[in-house]
Amino acid sequence: MKLLLVADKESPYYWDYFQPGRLDDIDLILACGDLKASYLSFLVTMGHAPVLYVHGNHDKFDGRRRPEDETAAPAHALPEGCDCIEDKLVTVNGIRILGLGGSAVYSGGLHQYTERQMVRRIRKLRFQLWRAGGVDIVITHSPATGYGDGEDYAHRGFDCLVDLMDKYHPKYLIHGHVHANYNVNRPRVLQHGDTTIINAYERYILEIPDP
Repeated sequence: MKLLLVADKESPYYWDYFQPGRLDDIDLILACGDLKASYLSFLVTMGHAPVLYVHGNHDKFDGRRRPEDETAAPAHALPEGCDCIEDKLVTVNGIRILGLGGSAVYSGGLHQYTERQMVRRIRKLRFQLWRAGGVDIVITHSPATGYGDGEDYAHRGFDCLVDLMDKYHPKYLIHGHVHANYNVNRPRVLQHGDTTIINAYERYILEIPDP
């Protein structure tokens, strides 16, 4: 399977200078937040692959809410044809994928969480994880603490994501939030035990064996 990972910045290769056929060999698109809804809708329309997404801290829409429930922010269009997997475990072509978007709290925005709130979110997923027999890919917006996070307050990682990797051993944890231009010497791919950690900033191609 060929996966397109995207986060934080609309890629000119797929957006400004798109040419027909560029998405034809992509089997699945995973979006890790802070991307325009129109961009995600464009990707799912111009390609043949489903788009699964979680929210970033700058997103102004919430795919988990009905429009009439939107009280934390003005109504904004959702990415048409895409699936929000916040706080869900879904299976696509035999690949188990878990979504946990948002960043650490720094300004009180719509998709910001304390460490305790993030721990609570993960605990609520225990039954889904047990029923599925584990997870293969975790997509987040923020990185795990010590694995690609920033030194500033707004870009710190979550300790509980390290605990999640230690307990469930996903093959991949894919995140955004920390832009590549923040530190050009920061590795884009890291390893924690059995888990490969990838920063999906702008675009990254990941090829995995067919399940």
